[in-house]
Amino acid sequence: MDENGLDYFIKRSTRNMCDCFLRFARMRFGKLLIAATFTAIAPKVGAADLEPRAYSNIPVGQNFIVAGYAFMNGGVGFSPAVPIKDAQLQVHNSIFAYARSLDIWGKSGKFDIIVPHAWFSGEALVAGEPRSRAVGGFSDPVVRLYVNLLGAPALSVKEFANYKQDTILGVSLAVSAPGGQYDDQRLVNIGTNRWYFKPEIGLSKALGPVTLELAASAYIFTDNNQPFQGRNLERDPLYAARGHLIYSFGSSGIWGSLDATFFTGARSTMDGRRNDDMQQTSRLGASLAFPINRQNSIKLYGSSVVSAQSGANLDIIGIAYQHRWGSGF
Repeated sequence: MDENGLDYFIKRSTRNMCDCFLRFARMRFGKLLIAATFTAIAPKVGAADLEPRAYSNIPVGQNFIVAGYAFMNGGVGFSPAVPIKDAQLQVHNSIFAYARSLDIWGKSGKFDIIVPHAWFSGEALVAGEPRSRAVGGFSDPVVRLYVNLLGAPALSVKEFANYKQDTILGVSLAVSAPGGQYDDQRLVNIGTNRWYFKPEIGLSKALGPVTLELAASAYIFTDNNQPFQGRNLERDPLYAARGHLIYSFGSSGIWGSLDATFFTGARSTMDGRRNDDMQQTSRLGASLAFPINRQNSIKLYGSSVVSAQSGANLDIIGIAYQHRWGSGF
């Protein structure tokens, strides 16, 4: 082969390789768009939640039903090596939860179970061409147990009338089971087909009408042994810290909170190959809760990403309704 023929062969081979890569990108990365995005936010449908007053004391024997809705909207960042641009995601998330306050060996505690449902859609330019995807279904359910170890004794409704908070130290454990929508023949799913365990320690300090609450936790994931086009998907622990500055508006029962959270980790490994998808995100938010009457209340909340190393950069706004009943109430 002469020099001109060799040059032609190299150019043609290079062009064919590029064409193959672009076709692969359109098929493969178009499917990966929502999956990668949802993987990034799945630990807040659990993970980076901003939940003030988780370790406050409440009378024992109380029951709570909560129904809520949240809308999430924003962009998604990808590595420059991936031909996905201008990715946008919209998520509609609803929850139904039941909680009960407990007397655990003289300490106040709480048990709750959460059943979420989500519907999300996304659009992006994949290798220069527009692509979209939508999917909905139930997410993995979560059960949690809280125990306040110090500063929050188990009290009846009558005894609680004379209680004044100082410092509370508590712990909790959340467990999420693989009960959500999942199909191993499809890349995009609402459920994750794995368990996670979330131990947490929390501190709550009252300073007059202001309460400072801090918490640190870790999400520990089991493997998904039925990932799409793979044999095993592993994920490193996700470490989270959150803080809340809560202000109580006197006897009205209204309270507001400024919320912040930071989480890092959750890098994945597919069939022994490490992926460059470690999360590192910080969020700021606010909450406002007010009673309708003695048994019913409304909470409004919202948050936004301050910085994100990878994954979804979503603004969140939501509303939750709570109904309460129990002994002595």
